[in-house]
Amino acid sequence: MIFSHFQTRPLAEKNAPTLIKISPDLGLSEVEITKTPNGWQFSTGEILTFSQIEKINADTNSCFQLRNQQLQKIEVFSSYTNRYYSLMPTEKAPTMLISGIPMHRIKDTTPDVDTDRKIRALQKPYGHILDTATGLGYTAIQAARTAQKVITIELDPAVIAICKANPWSRALFSNPKIQCLIGDSFNLVKIFEDGYFNAIIHDPPTLSLAGHLYSQDMYDAFYRILKNNGRMFHYIGNPESRSGASVGRGVIQRLRKAGFEVTPKGRAFGILAQK
Repeated sequence: MIFSHFQTRPLAEKNAPTLIKISPDLGLSEVEITKTPNGWQFSTGEILTFSQIEKINADTNSCFQLRNQQLQKIEVFSSYTNRYYSLMPTEKAPTMLISGIPMHRIKDTTPDVDTDRKIRALQKPYGHILDTATGLGYTAIQAARTAQKVITIELDPAVIAICKANPWSRALFSNPKIQCLIGDSFNLVKIFEDGYFNAIIHDPPTLSLAGHLYSQDMYDAFYRILKNNGRMFHYIGNPESRSGASVGRGVIQRLRKAGFEVTPKGRAFGILAQK
């Protein structure tokens, strides 16, 4: 069972009823629990104690797993990238903090809505889809609703560990249309044959963290593996910010040099490139 303060806050109210509904999976479903002298009891017999509830409510940037009466924060340190990953709650789908920085837009939106805008920019992707940065898997999961096959690439195995703990990422492992590869997208795009993909979703880390994923070589490879008339959505960041505008100008220049026709998609904070 996974909780955040969004689920446990009502449990700390003084006038809470003795029976109450709570989500055991960050808002995806609900179960009824009973108040006891020690805490709140689930039908399985597991008890979320008052002290555990206090701990969850005090940490609004974290999600916690309750297993065998032990409460554990969902977090992983990667010796591979030397980064710290943790699951951060929102009112809907959680995001992931990468060394304290959210990997999704969460200001005036939620990660699931943010992902939906990226997918809509591709105008209902179909056929074979490449997702170059798995993260929590939301992009691959949404793309798989209309695609024949989605290949998604994640650099760091530690991120997959966070996905396995996240209820909103379950379809990443259960949907047979999704294939997850571990490695650097810059290298793995070379294994695909010419014209294999109908669409690409490129949502890389920031330019400062992964400059090679914004390189001319990367965009040339994307052009090669896309079918004729294939489309790519490239997430950039806020186009009205100084950094977003600067990165966007360079990206547009290199995409055009690779052969793409380019259309800004400001609402989705990115660029649509068509072969």
